[in-house]
Amino acid sequence: MSDQDFILVDEEEKEKEDAGENKADKDEKKDSLAVKKEDEQEEKDGGDDDDGYEKICLICHRPESVAGRMIEMPNHITVCQDCMQRSFDAMTDGSVDLSRLVNMPGVQFLNVSDFDNMQPRAQKIKKKKEKPKEFHQLDIKKIPAPHKIKARLDEYVVGQEKAKKAMSVAVYNHYKRVASDTMDDIEIEKSNMLMIGPTGSGKTYLVKTLAKLLDVPLAITDATSLTEAGYIGDDIESVVSKLLAAADNDVERAEQGIIFIDEIDKIAKKHTSNQRDVSGESVQQGMLKLLEGSEVEVPVGANSKNAMVPLTTINTKNILFICAGAFPDLEDIIKERLTKKTSMGFNAELKDKYEHDEDILSKVTVEDLRKFGMIPEFLGRMPIIFTLKGLDKDMLVKILKEPRNAILKQYQKLLALDEVSLIFDDGALETIAEKAMEKDTGARALRAIIEEFMLDIMYEIPKDDNIGEVTITREYIEGTGGPIIKLRGQQSIAMNDN
Repeated sequence: MSDQDFILVDEEEKEKEDAGENKADKDEKKDSLAVKKEDEQEEKDGGDDDDGYEKICLICHRPESVAGRMIEMPNHITVCQDCMQRSFDAMTDGSVDLSRLVNMPGVQFLNVSDFDNMQPRAQKIKKKKEKPKEFHQLDIKKIPAPHKIKARLDEYVVGQEKAKKAMSVAVYNHYKRVASDTMDDIEIEKSNMLMIGPTGSGKTYLVKTLAKLLDVPLAITDATSLTEAGYIGDDIESVVSKLLAAADNDVERAEQGIIFIDEIDKIAKKHTSNQRDVSGESVQQGMLKLLEGSEVEVPVGANSKNAMVPLTTINTKNILFICAGAFPDLEDIIKERLTKKTSMGFNAELKDKYEHDEDILSKVTVEDLRKFGMIPEFLGRMPIIFTLKGLDKDMLVKILKEPRNAILKQYQKLLALDEVSLIFDDGALETIAEKAMEKDTGARALRAIIEEFMLDIMYEIPKDDNIGEVTITREYIEGTGGPIIKLRGQQSIAMNDN
């Protein structure tokens, strides 16, 4: 046997192997084509009847997304499987004798055709189109540094330097913790915050601005509506439901959001109460797990749990909780603690030393808050506590004109659309600030005061196209004169107040 014979044998075996491979490839391609053809046929069959609306059960009126797959009957009638099963059970358990019903007077059977068009168009529910998620995980390198966060807050919030600095550092550390998500021996605790400040000092506005800058979902709730589970009012877990709604039902995005609970001082422990404290200490106890981090089942698209609403699980471990409150009478508690050191002698402190201290809230301690009615377990989960100052006259004037979206800038833009310039002189701004101080509601009073004086101007200006400039004066705000109107190409004239 020669070498040529071995070559011929090898070539024959190779041709057989190639033929086997080609056959396997052909079979595989054939099978894939068949599967593809079946999928296309199914899509074609299903797409002909799909009008973009959900099918509704004729009996229980639940949509297909809730009740499950529907059973189709003639004349476009759809019934869910639960209702169909209950109907079969009622007919087969022997409790109803159909033969007797035929001979009973006043009883007649309906034809299936009678049910045609019984489902009105209004009951149809549009199917939700699934959009691709645009959620991106937090990148530790893209989290803005504290000084950058504070610089952005400075553009919108006047004053409150200490509060803005404390909030910037806390938020930076929190989202560094979320981005790193290290589960080693050293676990970083949450940076939940407690804000203390008088009404109208900018607590809510700070949080709204912060959430907007960070582009994270924000849920705002009022602690006055919260009660212990099982009682009338909002459940404690309902705040998480609001956050899920703010995140467009995106669980991953919601788990990196911010929950702001205002009026937190209203759930302080009642000192003189003979009844169960369902809206005070019990609410604080119920919030402990949420603040620390736990898995909570919340309804999707609703604030309360029921059989008709699907539930989803949210982990609050990475949710930042910010609580705020005015804490009335807290100043008296601080003054009482500070004046206890008063003694006899030359080095004794005067009892009225802290009586007129406008920055008394900055001296608050955890012990003062415990005496106010906040339980120690709750305060232990609020490691960052800072205060906001009450607004004085100068700060109110700055709020009127300095922020990026200042109130005056908003009105100037409105009149600019009518090609009219709006000017406020310094005397007018000071008078508006003085009137706001009298109302004692902080910056909230500014908008109401300006709206009152701008009503007539906003009404009269569109009547005359010749008006080019309006100047608001102190006399107009005080009610002793009117605004100065300047016509286009003419000198200024005074507008009568009436």
